[in-house]
Amino acid sequence: MTDQLSRIVNLNDRCRLGLDRNARILITASCLAALATDNGTAAGILAQAAVMAAVRRYVFRPEDGAEHNRGELVVRAQIVRFKIDYYDPSLEWGSEDPADATLTTRVMTIMLPEDD
Repeated sequence: MTDQLSRIVNLNDRCRLGLDRNARILITASCLAALATDNGTAAGILAQAAVMAAVRRYVFRPEDGAEHNRGELVVRAQIVRFKIDYYDPSLEWGSEDPADATLTTRVMTIMLPEDD
């Protein structure tokens, strides 16, 4: 693994684990609706907690790619995907260097397969 790839993997893992204060984590509305047991606020909060815990525990497979920037898992009997995209700090353009945390804001999107 190259130094640049190693830095990207480390930064992506920090994002996925909720340790990157600059990262954005988005869960699509359809994903939350599919995971919530009912339409109440508490059910939505519990669904968010369940999906975040599952993403944090995710074990990467070779088919997920070397950067640790995407994966697919099952949460509450529902297939869920996540992906991490790299943007400039203003979130207007793609990052010039995903291995440089000062030039990159990571956005992790958690979604259903049909949302992709």
